[in-house]
Amino acid sequence: MLKRISGLIWKKLTPAARLKIVRLTQQKFTVSAAAIITNEKNEVLVLDHVLRPFSNWGIPGGFVEAGEQPEEAVRREIFEETGLRLNNVRLVQVRTNNTHVEIIFRAFASGKPEAKSREINAAVWFKVDEMPEEMSEKQKTYVRNLLESERKLNS
Repeated sequence: MLKRISGLIWKKLTPAARLKIVRLTQQKFTVSAAAIITNEKNEVLVLDHVLRPFSNWGIPGGFVEAGEQPEEAVRREIFEETGLRLNNVRLVQVRTNNTHVEIIFRAFASGKPEAKSREINAAVWFKVDEMPEEMSEKQKTYVRNLLESERKLNS
């Protein structure tokens, strides 16, 4: 009976009121989109981020804005940060870290990247085995493993 009454009350609430209740009772989280991007030389795009904790160097990406699709977000972020346009964008993985959701894509680009955002110190193409020493081993391993598995699939 309580379930039925709760359902009737819920249906009578305005959509705004239902949304407010849901927002109050659910965990909050952030969402970002990042990409492992290679060029025609099979070099990897790595950025020196101003605000990244621990190691400044890492794969490019940023937060998904309200109402924005993740692929749109990664394309926007890369263009804003480096001036590069992405090709052949595909979803690789969605993973969580506490209250953060990270959506990782694989893409290709060509051209000379530039640090176009105040959030970026440098944007550089690196050979896979020459990524910056300061870049986290976890991220370097992730990039290497993904590219190696792609190579094996395409052989």
